[in-house]
Amino acid sequence: MATAYGPDTRDHQRSGAGFGDHPPVKHFFPAALRAPVEGRTWREFGYLLLGLPIALVLFSLSITLTTLGIGMLITFLGVPILAGTLAMCRGFGAMERARARGLLRLDVAAPAPVRGKTGSPMSWMGAALKSGASWRHLLYTLLYLPWATFSFVVSLTFWMCGWTLFTYPLWRWIFPADVGSNGIQLYADRGHQVHLDSSVEMALTSAVGLVFVLVTPWVIRGLVSVDRVMVAGLLGPSRLATRVSELESDRGVVVDTAAADLRRIERDLHDGAQARLVALAMDLGLAKEKLTDDPEAAARMVDEAHGEVKVALQELRDLARG
Repeated sequence: MATAYGPDTRDHQRSGAGFGDHPPVKHFFPAALRAPVEGRTWREFGYLLLGLPIALVLFSLSITLTTLGIGMLITFLGVPILAGTLAMCRGFGAMERARARGLLRLDVAAPAPVRGKTGSPMSWMGAALKSGASWRHLLYTLLYLPWATFSFVVSLTFWMCGWTLFTYPLWRWIFPADVGSNGIQLYADRGHQVHLDSSVEMALTSAVGLVFVLVTPWVIRGLVSVDRVMVAGLLGPSRLATRVSELESDRGVVVDTAAADLRRIERDLHDGAQARLVALAMDLGLAKEKLTDDPEAAARMVDEAHGEVKVALQELRDLARG
C-alpha cells in the first residue's frame, strides 16, 4: 500500500500483474463456480435491470389513472376511467407474464378474461370492476415499484462491485501515476493519500471481487424468487379459479371414462351374453319342435342349452364384476 505524504508528492510504482482469460470449465466445475457465467444468471440479472424502468411506467400510469378515476366517481366519468385502468393493468400483466416466461422460465397462466353478461359496455365495465384478477393486477403495478427499485440497486451494486474489483489488475493502468493517483484511493486528506497499487494489494482486491462475483448469482436468484411469487400470485388466476378449472378437467376425464366403460359394456353384452342368449333361444325352439318326433334329440338339445345357460350366467357375472 503506497502512502504519499503531502499534496505534491508522487508515487511512480508500476505493476504488471494481470489475469488471463479462464478456459471454459462449465462442464467440470461445480455449480457455485459456474453460476457467474451461466445463461440463467444473465437472464435473471437482465430481468432485474429491466424491472425498474418498467415499474416506473406501470406505477406512474396506474396511480395517476386510479386517482383520477376515484376522484371522478362523483360523476359518471369515474366508472369508465377505473374500468379502463383495470383493463390497462391486465394488459401490463400479460406483458409481465411474457417477460417472466422469457427470462425467468416461469410459465404463469392468464386469468379468465372479463366478460359482461349482456355484451354491452356497461355490463363489461361492471364485470371489470367486480373482477378480483383485475384488482390484483392493479395491486401488482403499485407494489412492484419499491421492490423493483430495491432489487435493481442491490443486484447492480453486487454485480458492479464484484466484476470491478475482480478485474482490478486489468484496468489499474488507467490511473495516471504522474498526478499521484496510482490506483483505487481508499483514503485521502490534506496530509496523506492511500491507494491500492502494490501487487499484494491488487491480489487481495481481486480476491474480494471474486467473492462478490461468486455470491452475486445467488443474491440475484434470491431476489428473483420474490418476483416469481409476485407474478404467480398477483398476475395469474386465483386459487379458487385454478381449483374450479382442475375440477372441470377432472369431471371431463370422469365423464369420458364412464362413457368409454358404457360403450365397452354395451359391446361385451352385444358380442357375448346377448349373442349366446339368442342362440340359446333358437336351440330351445328347435328342441320344442322335436319333442314329440325325436325325444332323445330334444333331450340332447335341452342339455346343451342348459350348458349354454351356465356359460351365459358366468359371462354376466364376470361383466358385472368387471
